[in-house]
Amino acid sequence: MKKQLLIAAVAATMASASMADVSIAGAAKVNYTSVDYDGTTASKNDFTKEMDLMVKGKSGDTTVVMNFSNDTLSGGLTAEDTYVATSISGVSIKTGAWDNGNNELRSSTRGDNKFTASTAMGGVTTTYEATDESAGKVADTVKLSGEMAGVSASYKSVDNGEDISLSTTVSGVKVSYLALNRDTANEDRSVVTISGEVAGMGVKIAQADADSSATISGDSWMGDYEGNTSGAYNLSDGQDVTAIELSTSIAGNSVKFRNVDIDGVSGEDTSFNKVIITRPLANGTTFEATYTDLDDAVNANDSQTLDLELAVKF
Repeated sequence: MKKQLLIAAVAATMASASMADVSIAGAAKVNYTSVDYDGTTASKNDFTKEMDLMVKGKSGDTTVVMNFSNDTLSGGLTAEDTYVATSISGVSIKTGAWDNGNNELRSSTRGDNKFTASTAMGGVTTTYEATDESAGKVADTVKLSGEMAGVSASYKSVDNGEDISLSTTVSGVKVSYLALNRDTANEDRSVVTISGEVAGMGVKIAQADADSSATISGDSWMGDYEGNTSGAYNLSDGQDVTAIELSTSIAGNSVKFRNVDIDGVSGEDTSFNKVIITRPLANGTTFEATYTDLDDAVNANDSQTLDLELAVKF
């Protein structure tokens, strides 16, 4: 009888655990990077790692997300995105900490004590976001987004200006425009991107412009310009970026070629060519080899970089 009760208790516990809507996902990558400088700077050979674990729990319309990271730069296990999302009477609400993501013009920021509320009406989605800043005041923004006549558009009002985004596709060619306009003089940034396919090859072209008191600091296919991260190039005010990417598939491998020109001020012109070859392996693993040839205005900074990456997602 005792054995039967014990078995029933264990079975009940297992049933409760299986009914909980909890999912775990993750990703990990290890990189070997070799940098050979043309000048007197010593060559570098480094191993780095980046590991992420994402836990999601769901109950009805409410979702709880907790993401953790352990990489070489942070030096230990850190909590990243941690937030609660739900829906109340047609209004989507999200509160906690999360990263707003990179784009071609600015680097990402992860804010804590954030709150957003969004709802759709008449084809237009209105999103309100507030951030509890360290100084004690609350920074808030309002974003309107929707689609009209095949054009996706968004307008975001921020403390010191506005963000405008437009995109459409015409005859298979996608055109997008992003502008970060600021009330302060000479601090506007904008980027135009055109992408499509020619003779079975993907083609992408972009031009990013920065005013004399504005700095492009994003991390995208155009390059890593965050400055404080490994391998990034730190731009100055007024520097513009022009990039082109050609992509195709050869023998099951994804092959991309990028040419990027950075037009600068005070003789800071820089350019680089990059070749990226990605091959899928078994069990969701990929191997990627990236070769970069950098031509800098300062000859001592000219370099050739080989980066080998083994990555997996689960």
